Amino acid sequence: MLTSIARQSGTAVRVLLVMTLLLGIAYPLGIWLVSRLPGLSGPAEGSIRYSADGTAVGSSLIGIDPVAADPAADPWFHTRPSATADDALGLGPGDPSTSAGANLGGFDEGLVATVAARRERIAAREGVDVSRVPVDAVSSSASGVDPGISPAYAELQVPRVARVTGLPVDAVRALVAEHTSGRVLGLLGEPTVNTTELNPAVAAAVGLPGG
Repeated sequence: MLTSIARQSGTAVRVLLVMTLLLGIAYPLGIWLVSRLPGLSGPAEGSIRYSADGTAVGSSLIGIDPVAADPAADPWFHTRPSATADDALGLGPGDPSTSAGANLGGFDEGLVATVAARRERIAAREGVDVSRVPVDAVSSSASGVDPGISPAYAELQVPRVARVTGLPVDAVRALVAEHTSGRVLGLLGEPTVNTTELNPAVAAAVGLPGG
């Protein structure tokens, strides 16, 4: 019996050592080496964005709605509404430390009124009729800090950005195109414009402090 216990204990120890080497050392090391490959190291480290002096200023995966110094001369592309924003309509910077959605259904009367109010405010900001405001401009994302907006929402904002910054409309559209990603594999999802990357490109083009 003691011989059997000793044999089983020895087998268990050997399995423990082998699995520790495989799953505790070899596997994490392999994953780390893969993450160092060109094109993967940035996403593996959180897709961090850096300022010109090398200071980390955020992540391209997190969208924080920019606040213009002068709302009447707003040069920035705006993100979707956020349920964590201080603004009553969610049209301000969300709180990335409390990522959350509104969790309200389409038949919620409060949500319907909020969406209508958002549409009116955005239409006034862009100087267009409310019918031109796309759905993602008035509906919050599940995270509340999604940096992506639809090309339609970006296009709605192009004339204002061009007017305030002094850039030609075609130049602003070109910046939008540079920061638009298509469908995954050409089939999955929808094209999106990353505002977290687009606003600094606008700022660099006109010499403004970052977006």
